[in-house]
Amino acid sequence: MESKRVAVVLLSGGMDSAVVLAIANSQGFACEAISFDYGQRHRFELESARRIAGMLGTVGHTVLPIDMRAIGGSALTDDIDVPKNRTGIGESIPVTYVPARNTLFLSYALALAEVKGAWDIFIGVNALDYSGYPDCRPEYIEAFGKMANLATKASIEQGIEFKVHSPLSEMRKADIVRKGVELGVNFALTHSCYDPDGEGRSCGRCDACLLRLKGFVDAGFVDPRAYMD
Repeated sequence: MESKRVAVVLLSGGMDSAVVLAIANSQGFACEAISFDYGQRHRFELESARRIAGMLGTVGHTVLPIDMRAIGGSALTDDIDVPKNRTGIGESIPVTYVPARNTLFLSYALALAEVKGAWDIFIGVNALDYSGYPDCRPEYIEAFGKMANLATKASIEQGIEFKVHSPLSEMRKADIVRKGVELGVNFALTHSCYDPDGEGRSCGRCDACLLRLKGFVDAGFVDPRAYMD
């Protein structure tokens, strides 16, 4: 029996990464999930990532510690207030942007992929309904893919071509919700909020919550997450 191709999937614990993992599964990949304990404001998303990995049946789940609080510069890794009820989401880069985060995450994912013999990497970035982060744009993902094929032993000595997949890049949040429902994603297990309370209830007012809630409304579904209000 022919073994499945392996793919490395970046799994944050949020709704987008859960849908991407489900997409990779549906395409027949055996998925190695990778998550990051990078000094983010809370650990609820890491617990969500663990549950999602179990729900969707990954063949492995690596959680890597990276101390990005030592660098700071973001409301997610520093003592900076998370913006709430922001208008014009996506029109400028907000303070929740974490410097070089996706570059670091993809680099670790690339290292894991080379070791695991996985020539496909999946990431749940989105460039339509998003906060405006520059490392979520399709041109960035394309550039990283080119770099990956210049920087690895597998590509230089074996002619392996790594491919970075971002299947949600051109999807609206509502379409992402619909795709997740179609693929059986349990959105109750996912966590998107930047600033939840001590019980893990979402604030409902940060960019991540506003985009998520709008996506569910536009898709015609009710978000199963617990919110403060």
